[in-house]
Amino acid sequence: MEKAIRVVVYGKVQGIGYRNFVKLYAKMLNLKGYVRNLPEDKVEALFVGKNEDIEKMIEIMKTSHPLAKITKIKKEELEVQELNFNDFEILF
Repeated sequence: MEKAIRVVVYGKVQGIGYRNFVKLYAKMLNLKGYVRNLPEDKVEALFVGKNEDIEKMIEIMKTSHPLAKITKIKKEELEVQELNFNDFEILF
């Protein structure tokens, strides 16, 4: 069953290739959605896919980028029916 989770990552996550890193792993896990920078050193990602794949992705986001310094991650579940993504992309 598909889920949709919005994640906001706080800390040193801009200017280090973090969005490309997220896109690479999201595609490897067959997730759909997007990642984008937000003001004040935050990155937002929306993942649509299997719950276990989304949870793996969040764990990768927390621990795997060598230059990221994450201070907080917020998660929010969204309604899947309202979302229509064919791929995972970086929004600008």
